[in-house]
Order: sequence, then C-alpha cells, then structure tokens
Amino acid sequence: MKRLGFGLMRLPTTDPKDQKSIDMDQMCKMVDTFLERGFTYFDTAWMYHDHQSEIAIREALVKRHPRDSFTLTTKLPTMVLKEEGEQERIFEEQRKKCGVEFFDYYLLHNLNSRVLDTVERLDCFGFVRKLREEGKIRHIGFSFHDKADLLDRILTAHPEVEYVQLQLNYLDWESERVQSRLCYETVLKHGKKVIVMEPVKGGALAQLPAEGEKLLKAADPDTSLASWAVRFAASLPEVHVVLSGMSNIAQLEDNTGFMSDFKPLTEEERQMLFKCADIINNYTAVPCTACRYCTEGCPMGIDIPEIFALYNAHAKAKMLRSWSDKSKEQYQEFIKTHAKASDCVQCRQCEGACPQHLEIVKSLRDAAAAFEA
Repeated sequence: MKRLGFGLMRLPTTDPKDQKSIDMDQMCKMVDTFLERGFTYFDTAWMYHDHQSEIAIREALVKRHPRDSFTLTTKLPTMVLKEEGEQERIFEEQRKKCGVEFFDYYLLHNLNSRVLDTVERLDCFGFVRKLREEGKIRHIGFSFHDKADLLDRILTAHPEVEYVQLQLNYLDWESERVQSRLCYETVLKHGKKVIVMEPVKGGALAQLPAEGEKLLKAADPDTSLASWAVRFAASLPEVHVVLSGMSNIAQLEDNTGFMSDFKPLTEEERQMLFKCADIINNYTAVPCTACRYCTEGCPMGIDIPEIFALYNAHAKAKMLRSWSDKSKEQYQEFIKTHAKASDCVQCRQCEGACPQHLEIVKSLRDAAAAFEA
C-alpha cells in the first residue's frame, strides 16, 4: 500500500462557514483521482464535517467503487460516550452511514487522560476486540493526543492494539506539549505501526513565514511547501500511512504526485526542516490546527479557530512591524455576524476537547485585548 492516506476532515465545501456543505462533485473527482493514482486508504470519523463525513464517503466512494479497491477507517468517538450500549449503537450507525459491512481499520478516537476512565469503564478495548473476532473490523487501534508516558501505559495494558494514530510533523517533533518524537518512539518500543495525522499541522506547514519559505525554496524551488512536511512523516520507519486532509483537487494532485514516486528525506533535509520549525515558532501566537473540535458544545457559539487565525496574523504582523496588518479590521467585520472573543464564559469545554491541549480561554482573552480594546 502506498503511504499517502486521504483524511476526510477538511473536505471541499460550497460554503466555507458551513461544514455540512460538502462539495460532492469535487469530492467525487478527488476520490476518483486518488484511486486512479494507486492510493487506497481513506480515513473518516463520527464527528468530522459536523457528522457528515461518513455519509459523504459512502456517496463518493463506497457506492461508486468496488469494496476491494479501497480501505476505510473510522473511529469510535470516545469523547461522547457516557453509558453502556452507546458504542454498539454508534458502530451500527457508522456502518449504515458509510454503507459497508466491515471497516478495514477501526480506532478508538482521541485517547487522552480525560477520556481514559470512560474507555476503561465501558471496556472499549474489549468492544473493538469483539468486533474484530466477528469480522466487522479487520484491524484495531486508537488515535492519541497526550503525553508519551500515558501512551506507554495504554500500550502496556493493551498489547492487542495493532496501530496508533499520532500527530506527527517536523514542527511538533520536539514540542513538550505534543511530544511527537517521544510518542513515536514509544509506539516503536511496543512494536506497533504508526498512522500519521496532522503532518502539515492543519495547513500551517503549507503557508510559511517568508524566511522559512525562502529556506525550503532554496533547497528545491519546484517542490511545494506541504510536500516537505508529508515526506518528513513518511520517511520515518514503521509509518504505515500518512494522512493528508486535502481540501481541493489541486492539493490532492500535488500530494499524489510526489507520493507516487516517494523519496525519503536525507538527514541534511531533516535538519533543514528543524531549522524551519524554529523560524515558524517565532511567528505563531496560538498553534491551533483548526480541527474545530473546540466549537462543538461552545455555549456562546464562538468560532475559536477563525479568531485564532486572525490573532496569529496580527501577532505575525506585529513581530514584522508590518504596516499592512488588516487583522483588526477583519475581526471587526467578522464579529458583525459572529460571537466575539470576549463573549467567552470560561466554561473550558473547548479546552477539554482540544487535541493540542491549548489554553484556549487565555488565548481568547489575549485576542480580545488585541482586537477589542
């Protein structure tokens, strides 16, 4: 299997503000091109695109292509589980939404210290083992957003796991908060395979500060910035597949182009990317990946990723002493139809949902101070 997977959490939409408005014509074209170029791995989840991603993949892929021409992964949403019987109901609904009799891979979604007690109480690992025994799933694993010591404990307690999905990119490689390298090394210590998510960090590694872009373009002027990030992840041993959340046909054609004839990075190129990471960190106020997990359940309906994008643009312009900073004007226009950063009631629901473990409440206060004073 080729090492590029199609992540279905940032699909093309007809309305950028409506996650449900998936552009099915473009998605079908993307799915067809992906398969035509020899790639087969598709990754979705219960909550992606406001619960529409699983339905979209049924219409674009499952109904239109033979079942043996692709592999399909979805995930049990551990963050919403509360009672016995919910996982059985959700799994059957997922099979119906996706239109399949079985899933090739089925993962426990977003394991971390906040959900682990629920996962153990409801015996979610036992649940997926049983599904594998019944032939309803072929491979089991979990996605993970926490520290390496917790990952080590989980893998020690559950050796039956085959795959771990990790946030892994050159920007987070030595991050104390994300611990990409430490988590990767922990998975390898337990002899498991790695599925990579967020290799481009929500698109952040496809749009670099000018200094970082100049560095990579000097190494290869014809290679896209995103390709460096995907190749960094795919070059690591024991990486089964690297997921890319492709949002349009141009991104898909680029990714499938350089991954069709994949060339691992040299050590010199790896060191160049780590230098680029240092440059990026100097410009980033809030390392948000715009996954939008934080927006579900926000009592004030705050579009947190959009506010953080504007705040990052403002912070970058301030650092560069740019006179062309339009972020304040854009923010004032934005809040004519959306909640303000200062509307936050500090319930911290968002922080509990954030895979990046960001101090969202504090950052919203900072954004309000920058834009609303």
